Amino acid sequence: MLKKGLKPRRLFFTPKKNLATCSPALDPPPSSAPTTEHHNKLCFTLTDRLIRRGVLSLGQQVVRRMIKQSPSVSDAILAVEFAAARGLELDSCGYGVLLRKLVGSGEHRFAEAVYRDYVIARGIIPDSETLNSMVICYCNLGKLEEAMAHFDRLFEVDSFPCKPACNAMLRELCARERVLEAFDYFVRINDVGILMGLWCFNRLIDGLCDKGHVDEAFYMFDTMRERTGLPATIHLYKTLFYGLCRQERVEEAELFVGEMESEGHFIDKMMYTSLIHGYCRGKKMRTAMRVFLRMLKMGCDPDTYTYNTLIHGFVKLGLFDKGWILHNQMSEWGLQPNVVTYHIMIRRYCEEGKVDCALTLLSSMSSFNLTPSVHSYTVLITALYKENRLVEVEELYKKMLDIGVVPDHVLFFTLMQKQPKGHELHLALKILQAIAKNGCNLDLCLLSTSATHSPTQDVEQEIECLLGEIVRRNFALADVAFGIFISALCAAGKTDAALLFMDKMVSLGCRPLLSTYNSLIKCLFQERLVEDAKSLIDLMQENGIVPDLATYLIMVHEHCNHGDLASAFGLLDQMNERGLKPSVAIYDSIIGCLSRRKRILEAENVFKMMLEAGVDPDAIIYVTMISGYSKNRRAIEARQLFDKMIEHGFQPSSHSYTAVISGLVKENMIDKGCSYLSDMLKDGFVPNTVLYTSLINQFLRKGELEFAFRLVDLMDRNQIECDMITCIALVSGVSRNITPVRRRWYHVKSGSARVREILLHLLHQSFVIPRENNLSFPRGSPRKIKYFALNLMQKIKGSSFMPNLYLYNGIISGFCRANMIQDAYNHFELMQTEGVCPNQVTFTILINGHTRFGEIDHAIGLFNKMNADGLAPDGITYNALIKGLCKAGRLLDALSVSHTMHKRGLFPNKSSYEKLLKCLCASHLGKYLGVKLDTNLPYILQHLWSLVIWGFSFGGNGACVPIFGGLPKSYSKSSWAIFILSANGAILNVNLHQPNSSVGTLTNEGHFEIFPWSGSCMPTESRGQRGDLAGMSISLAGPDGRVLGGGLGGLLGLMALFRFWWEVFCQATSRSKSQTSRELSLYKLLSQLL
Repeated sequence: MLKKGLKPRRLFFTPKKNLATCSPALDPPPSSAPTTEHHNKLCFTLTDRLIRRGVLSLGQQVVRRMIKQSPSVSDAILAVEFAAARGLELDSCGYGVLLRKLVGSGEHRFAEAVYRDYVIARGIIPDSETLNSMVICYCNLGKLEEAMAHFDRLFEVDSFPCKPACNAMLRELCARERVLEAFDYFVRINDVGILMGLWCFNRLIDGLCDKGHVDEAFYMFDTMRERTGLPATIHLYKTLFYGLCRQERVEEAELFVGEMESEGHFIDKMMYTSLIHGYCRGKKMRTAMRVFLRMLKMGCDPDTYTYNTLIHGFVKLGLFDKGWILHNQMSEWGLQPNVVTYHIMIRRYCEEGKVDCALTLLSSMSSFNLTPSVHSYTVLITALYKENRLVEVEELYKKMLDIGVVPDHVLFFTLMQKQPKGHELHLALKILQAIAKNGCNLDLCLLSTSATHSPTQDVEQEIECLLGEIVRRNFALADVAFGIFISALCAAGKTDAALLFMDKMVSLGCRPLLSTYNSLIKCLFQERLVEDAKSLIDLMQENGIVPDLATYLIMVHEHCNHGDLASAFGLLDQMNERGLKPSVAIYDSIIGCLSRRKRILEAENVFKMMLEAGVDPDAIIYVTMISGYSKNRRAIEARQLFDKMIEHGFQPSSHSYTAVISGLVKENMIDKGCSYLSDMLKDGFVPNTVLYTSLINQFLRKGELEFAFRLVDLMDRNQIECDMITCIALVSGVSRNITPVRRRWYHVKSGSARVREILLHLLHQSFVIPRENNLSFPRGSPRKIKYFALNLMQKIKGSSFMPNLYLYNGIISGFCRANMIQDAYNHFELMQTEGVCPNQVTFTILINGHTRFGEIDHAIGLFNKMNADGLAPDGITYNALIKGLCKAGRLLDALSVSHTMHKRGLFPNKSSYEKLLKCLCASHLGKYLGVKLDTNLPYILQHLWSLVIWGFSFGGNGACVPIFGGLPKSYSKSSWAIFILSANGAILNVNLHQPNSSVGTLTNEGHFEIFPWSGSCMPTESRGQRGDLAGMSISLAGPDGRVLGGGLGGLLGLMALFRFWWEVFCQATSRSKSQTSRELSLYKLLSQLL
């Protein structure tokens, strides 16, 4: 017999080979009972006789029976070898029996080899028994995809899987947490009448509820009760109940509880508390109290967690009095409020802006022998920072350490947000020292003596020494300690060091926190190492840590910062697939990015989508949306949303007031802006730098420099300090207005002047407002304005905000507009010596400056330098260069630049197209100038083409239009012809004449379809008026099927959709070869462009 471990290719004898030619056999199998041996001999004899007689099918049946009844795998192989030695090959049924025997004996790899090399390799079509055996085999080998393919094949061949195969498939899918696929297979199995065991129902219901697929779990639950007739266990009831609660389907969960009780199951306090928690989350406090009273009535005593849940629900709605009633009732029931109870109250007081009440409550905890948690200190420190009470922050932090509270990573992040840039590692050292002292009982003096013997030891080395001590003394704190240090390194921009310490942390056996991963992911995204960040996320998931809402927020926020909205929306879809509800902060990032990119309609749709998803908006997203409306010139919608925000119980902030006021002023609705400013003052808000800067910027954009600087003067009188944004707005605004070329100076009407005085009065809050400002802004004289602007830029240069890229860009822009290009270049060099690198905007400003004064070669040189420095030109840069080239008459270069834009996914703007087409129309490009047009082109091209074909229309209810009557007058100086390349569409009326008829011209009205139309004409001119389509003929099809035709005798009345492709050819004049070559190149580029 053969050894089962041999290679499958040498497993069986071929019919022509002798027994002696096979591989050496193993020792014979253990002796069976005498009756079994006798039975085998009889079977072998029978098989031999059947083969000699040529009855091979019966011989195969005997061999199959031998394999099936063999007591061991060795006996089965012996039967196969016996048949193979006599030239009898197994059929598909025989292999099915053999594979079943191998799989049933646990020889899965051997079974796979037999199947691969003797069934598949020989082209034998496997039967149902073979497929079932291989499903079980592949599942046991962990090859799930192969198992699924064979399982599906069973249904394809109109067969059904056996129950063991179903069990193996469902077990493997559940083990890999692919419960939805397991559920789909269960439905197919159930539909063919196979009844699965209770383990299957329990396992699938657990998995489906855990993954949030509650409806599918209920299908399993109902199927189980219907098919088995057995009552459900309390475990299944609880699994489904908690699944509904996690999905916030509390009403359904309560109805399900009623069904449980009808089946005789008892509802425990945890289930009651879950119902209360669900109703509290939905702000349904009356219903929550009803469940609470029912809990008491049923004799189920609440615990501290139940009370904390109710207290949290009430205080979240601002009902602190009811929260205190429950707090007192706890004591009456003999339940002492714990740290969580006080933390809930403290946190809500801080969110309501009642920090002093929160501090009082924190102090009272000591009278109940309760030590506040680090979480309570964190929310208090955050609230104190918000009110700029920095001294109290230090005192509270010191008090926290004095009572032995150990800081954590959340407190570190809170403190780090208020630290100056570059102090992250020093803060990490400070927090880690507190952890070592309060959490590890480490004497920092001894550590300092032993660790600071080297005067060159830096902060990172000291932190590393601390980490070693924390790992040695209290390993439980090592995860937090390493997380703080790694996050500090990330914030300091030391990504490589952060990754190095992450590896070291793992090598010591520590488990990185999710916040640690999040810090690294954020750092990698900020450095544009997106693939590395994705690899880290995969590694995190392999280690059993699932990305949370904070992880997704980081990724969405960074994608939005880089303008990659497609990836941000992709992450949104990924969250929905995982059953994660995106947070309001995630929606806020996407809406903010869309608003900045002038895609306000999409931002509006995302806001609506958020509401439909059941995500409650917060004050921040309201401000983002209001600001988006205001910046996109939709002040009315901004007002409406502002009022809606108040209706929903959100108190307006200074940011929301600023956003709506700025939007109203931008749309010249200053009187309504004054109304909101008055409300802002009544609510106790004082006009701040942000509001002043916003108003100054709006009036500078309107060209009202005098009023803008009255606001600057008023800002100074009210002792409101300018910030960097104010300086940038001033420099940019003055630079834009430094040369009033082709600009209408803004003249304020008397009514508008009165409203502006009201605005000043509200901002100043006094009855005496000086008419003249201290800056003595000059009126009317461009020279004085220029002098004033230069003085302002000189003053900004000496401020503490320099060096700054945006300020330098504004200053350079001012010098360019003042025709002081050399001064602009001096500052261009100065900014680089001060460590400020120019960006695309800097180069675009200089390119604009050169093109304004006709220095196109200098502009091209800057454009090339910009590319050489690795700064990709944006659309504004390209448009500036195109206009400059057109102005210099270099149309070929302008078209080449435009073509390059197309390759990079950019498009010229409206003014660039206008400039290009006007220059092309005004030039004599020779007979090769040809332009194609299709009304299906984007709107911008249709609009711009009207510059070439004045008077041409693409439809409009049968209006007659002169198609070529508006061609540029420059064509009248030479002979020209129009060739219709192709035209199709519908017309409403047409004048036709027959060349050899005396009838003349006939007008035909109705709905006519044009046959494919082509031809040429030579427009004529009589008394200064050009004729259209002279000599052209056309064929039409009427609605009744008749065909009309003839020469065009007048204008066409076009329907709404009309395609028209045409070319203009001018008679060539005497031109040089270089001119002809230039025109050919220009024609090719123009054809590619349009």
